[in-house]
Parts: sequence; C-alpha cells; structure tokens
Amino acid sequence: MEQQVHFTTLATADLDAARRFYADGLGWRPLLDLPGEIVFFQIAPGTVLAFFEAGKFAQDLGRGPDRPVVSGVTLAHNVADRDAVRAVVDAMSAAGGTVLTAPEEGAFGGVFHALVADPNGVVWEVAHNPGWSVDTDGTVRLG
Repeated sequence: MEQQVHFTTLATADLDAARRFYADGLGWRPLLDLPGEIVFFQIAPGTVLAFFEAGKFAQDLGRGPDRPVVSGVTLAHNVADRDAVRAVVDAMSAAGGTVLTAPEEGAFGGVFHALVADPNGVVWEVAHNPGWSVDTDGTVRLG
C-alpha cells in the first residue's frame, strides 16, 4: 500500500449545518453534493474531505442505526502568519463555528494557533508554525 490518503470522511449529525458552514460560510465549493447523504470538498490536489450524514455513514459501515461519534481527531489548517490565524478564526466564527481556544502561543515549537469547532463538533486547529513548509512539489517539511 502506498503512503497516501485520498479521502477523509467524517460522520456528521447535521449535514445541512456542515454544508452551511463550509459552503455558505467559508465559501468552499462542493465537488459533489448529495442532499441528505454526503457532501465532498476537494481540499488539496488528490485529496477530498467528505461529510457523511451520520445515519447513512453507519449504514455504509454495516452498523445499522448506531450513530458513530468523531473522537480524538482534529483537522489542521496552516497559514502564513499570525494575522492569518486571527483572520481564519474570525471567518470560521462568523460562519457559525465555535471558538474553543482563541489565537494564542502554543506550548511548543513557536506555534501560534487556535481551535475552532464546526457546527457538528469537528475541531479545526488553525495555526502558524514557523517550522512548517510545503515545497512546490507538495512535500511537507517539518522541522
């Protein structure tokens, strides 16, 4: 198996709230939107983030009516500077997100970050990390 992930799919209790937050509030364009079922957003070359209505997600997993809970997961959005952290957090808040941690110095690595939950509780870290960079070929450098 090659070391890559093409889809990240999250169960979401309120698909309409997810759509409003990401498409209407943040201006993301759906790659495919199946009302009442799932919405896909291309978030990087070859990478898709999908929000799947929780009941249908459970059915897809063969779990019947159980509603899975997203736990222990954060999604990270890295930006160029501290002002961009503040601007993205403000945009997410205006779109209906809940600021869990206001922009602040991180505990390590010179990171400046904040945590914001979308309307379904998906937690995003918005961060400026001076040790983080992405080469033109997409290679991530941490150091």
